[in-house]
Amino acid sequence: MSLPSFPNVDPPIQREDAVNQILSSIAMEELGLSHILNAEGEKLQYILGTLPGLSGPPATVSDVLAANESVRSMLETAVQNQLFLKAKMQGALSASPMSGATGPTGPTGATGPAGGPTGATGATGATGATGTTGATGATGATGADGAPGADGPTGPTGATGATGPAGAAGPAGADGATGATGATGAAGIAGATGATGATGATGAAGVAGPTGATGATGATGATGVTGPTGPTGPNVTATSAFAANTSGSVISVILGGTPVPLPDSQLLSPDITVNGANTVFTVNAAGLYQLSYNVNTTAALASGTRLLINGVANTASTVAPVVSLSHFSNEILVNLNAGDTVSLQMFGVVSTATLLPGSAGATLSITRLS
Repeated sequence: MSLPSFPNVDPPIQREDAVNQILSSIAMEELGLSHILNAEGEKLQYILGTLPGLSGPPATVSDVLAANESVRSMLETAVQNQLFLKAKMQGALSASPMSGATGPTGPTGATGPAGGPTGATGATGATGATGTTGATGATGATGADGAPGADGPTGPTGATGATGPAGAAGPAGADGATGATGATGAAGIAGATGATGATGATGAAGVAGPTGATGATGATGATGVTGPTGPTGPNVTATSAFAANTSGSVISVILGGTPVPLPDSQLLSPDITVNGANTVFTVNAAGLYQLSYNVNTTAALASGTRLLINGVANTASTVAPVVSLSHFSNEILVNLNAGDTVSLQMFGVVSTATLLPGSAGATLSITRLS
């Protein structure tokens, strides 16, 4: 846009005219600033490719960041200019006749004689600060290469020069000496073996003679005498034991473990015995045994259960719950020697466990398999 212009005013200039020109200059500056801000907005639209009717090469992230920094700098300058214009306008309004600072205008004085001397020209105002340089626009696409020029015409062929006269033939040279006979070449490679001839036709098979007649079946021999029955093998599962607790015992569980008594429904083979407290069972025959147990409590507990073999906890038989349980059971296979002991134990979190009364509060089964 063009710069604002103001009419020439011959001095002396009136206060009201001066105020009006100051306010007009502020309005023109605001108008120019609005154009600048609009141009900054279009700059961002061009970079982002959203400006209607105009597009350029895709902008990189660095291009977008550079444009954003340029717009931010221009907005900071615009804000500072707004503060300056606000102060300028407030100063002009405070000096205007409407502010009440100046009294009413007096009557116009008589017009002086025409042709008075022209007042001195006022000093030129200071040049305003140069605005921030806008971001460099994106580089336009490279134009297509021009078509190659056509080859110029070939010049005419020059005339062939005249052939010179043939020279006289020279005398014939003497015959050269006969060369020595070359060595005999190596024998050539033997040719490939010829293909094998086709196999001759197979002769006709001879005629098979007739099959002879089947002989008569001989008489069945008499059934032999049945031998005596052998002795009965040993019954390894006869070595077994079962015991339970059906009386609803109360067990004080400690961290190291508390044995569970099993005084009820005991069925013990002669090879298995139990101590007086009904907690430790002794196996008197070596072999592979199946051990299984069940523990049922009246309330869920965070404690665990396990079997002790010779007083040592068996890991495979251990049930250590993550959440509280009221039913615990497990079954293992283990090799036992004569004299080994087996007992059922509750352990872990200190608690009071009450076994289910009048039912299988706790059971232990010991069975020899081999």
